[in-house]
Amino acid sequence: MEKINNIPSLEQGRCEHGFEQIIGNSNALKCVLGAVERVAPTDATVLVLGETGTGKELIAQAIHKSSPRWARPFVKLNCAAIPFDLLESELFGYEKGAFTGAFAQKIGRFEMADTGTLFLDEIGDIPLALQPKLLRVLQEKEFERLGSGKTHRIDVRLVTATHRNLSEMVARNQFRSDLYYRLNVFPVMLPPLRQRREDIALLVSHFVEIFSRRMGKTIGAVPKEILDLFTAYSWPGNVRELQNLIERAVIGSDDETLANPFPALDGNALHSNVVNTDPVALHFAQTGTFQEAERAMILRALHSSGWVVGGCRGAAARLGLKRTTLISKMKKLGISRPAWQIKTNALNVNFDIEPSRQAFVQ
Repeated sequence: MEKINNIPSLEQGRCEHGFEQIIGNSNALKCVLGAVERVAPTDATVLVLGETGTGKELIAQAIHKSSPRWARPFVKLNCAAIPFDLLESELFGYEKGAFTGAFAQKIGRFEMADTGTLFLDEIGDIPLALQPKLLRVLQEKEFERLGSGKTHRIDVRLVTATHRNLSEMVARNQFRSDLYYRLNVFPVMLPPLRQRREDIALLVSHFVEIFSRRMGKTIGAVPKEILDLFTAYSWPGNVRELQNLIERAVIGSDDETLANPFPALDGNALHSNVVNTDPVALHFAQTGTFQEAERAMILRALHSSGWVVGGCRGAAARLGLKRTTLISKMKKLGISRPAWQIKTNALNVNFDIEPSRQAFVQ
């Protein structure tokens, strides 16, 4: 695929190791995919955590495709989209005559996923009354259909996902602690899009190509000022919001240049979104001084990481930049460590690595 304006080729942004549907090369995303590679060959239960729109289902699919079960079924169910009185039958199935309206036998999702992978999205929305039955399936690998006393044995690899804080729900007695511990065998935390800004240009190229082909248009250029807006915006809806905004931009494009989708937002929606999540992006939207916004974002990331630059929890990963790129930007913008950090450096502590590893370099 050809470049779109100054955006790198999509082939350069495909994640390595066969994750073709996952776009990005940021350190934050690479940390996630490293965890996926580690857990995929096992049968361990995986809990995918992250904000709405971060791509939790894509990660679940990547785990399945990289596992020994890749040729077996991948079955998914959104627990929040099914009414409570139907969720149990969706999960476990029912026999003919089990209740009014059960005119034929129904196979549940667990049975459909036998020998494969079952992905339960929004697991935090599963009712408390149903949680003991789910716990039993995880512990005993068996269940009964509604209206039947026959026990069915299954071999299912379970991957779940939620945007909720399950540990807080456990503390409030809104989620069973024993089920939480069963689900939280191997947690995978997805970073929000604002922490992987390095991937935004690649995602823009990806979605522009998809929607322009779908609509029969040719978009060959993305103006730099629009790309700067995309990069500075906080993306409270993450990748899903970016996808929807690109679709709007392609619809509004009359020539081969991508239109600016932000003015199409109702009233001051752009500003209100940014006020709630990212005051730096609002500053850029109001002043147009991208360099100042970039400096403020870098400083905030450095403060949040305790002035750790590299590593999965460092400022570079938070910003979606390479360590060397961030150091270069810091020099260009005149950002240096505060005096107390310089004094601490005199004790031979390396602040370019994660705190958990500092003891090994002192």
